[in-house]
Amino acid sequence: MSGTEKTPEIPALQAPKKTGPKVLATVFIIGMTGLLATVIWINWTKPRQKPEPLSPALTTIIQDMPGTSDAMVYVGLKDIRQSRFWNDALPDSLKRAMPFSAGKRVDELMKRQGIDLSRDLDTLLVSFQRSGRKQQKFIGVAWGDFLTKAPPATLQAASLKTADISGRHAYALDSALWVCPMGPRALAVASSKEMLEGFFHPSGHMLERDSVSAAMLGKAAYKSHLWFTLSSPQWTAAALQSLTSKNRDVRSVGNLSSLQHLAMSVKFDDGLKGQSEWVYRDRRAAFFASSFLWGTITVAGAPGTRTDPAARNLLKHVRVHQNLESVVINADLPITTFRKP
Repeated sequence: MSGTEKTPEIPALQAPKKTGPKVLATVFIIGMTGLLATVIWINWTKPRQKPEPLSPALTTIIQDMPGTSDAMVYVGLKDIRQSRFWNDALPDSLKRAMPFSAGKRVDELMKRQGIDLSRDLDTLLVSFQRSGRKQQKFIGVAWGDFLTKAPPATLQAASLKTADISGRHAYALDSALWVCPMGPRALAVASSKEMLEGFFHPSGHMLERDSVSAAMLGKAAYKSHLWFTLSSPQWTAAALQSLTSKNRDVRSVGNLSSLQHLAMSVKFDDGLKGQSEWVYRDRRAAFFASSFLWGTITVAGAPGTRTDPAARNLLKHVRVHQNLESVVINADLPITTFRKP
């Protein structure tokens, strides 16, 4: 190296710039704004869909039911069978399927008498009450043409025992199923003679005794086709845990342990319209549950995911939001959603 060459200068290391107070202030303001917006959203009462009224006849039946209700189910099969969805979209196999089983003994009786509940049952309303850890009591009314196929003489011959209640003949068709004709097309059904006695000799009004069930009935948006309410926290949690048993994320992150009550209703028309309301212990639990459900539906319905195309198409019509202590899920599914391309 020649003595005239200069050693290259090494650039001096610069100390990192300190975050200025303006940047910190901006981050603080953004964070506080987001927190404030979240608090306002959680505590803001969102607009509600006006629910359909309960018919006076059904109101009278419910008011006469004894005790309180842990769960209540209504199925208006006659009106459902007249819908376009039933006639154009529902497979014949589902139309002919038995809506429920009443037990081997009663199922055999209906088969002998030619009673087909999918065709002969018009309307069913049943209320359930917990009785011990595994047993449950129920009381309800069924309307339809089945009494013409199973007149009192047939019920008498098939019964295990009989009783007279308020001038009406009641029949025990099984150990936990009593029936009592109320007219040519109406039949009271109950788990015991005592439940029938409480129904025909009402003491007060059920919806005044049971404010939770009254509130949940008000949250059922559609009253003419299919609705059910779960007023008991135990019934509500058990129902959703069974539905989500194959999805651990929904079961754990969905805050099911904080779920108190549930109402769901469906209207059959040119498609399906449904609304479900999940009531939580507090607003924070409802907010986190709604955020998780919204995120799950958004991700599952996004293009490029492994979700089945038919399921993605269905998820496009589902909306979720939090309203105070509730998570409200709305679905408006056109009839094309259920038709294969």
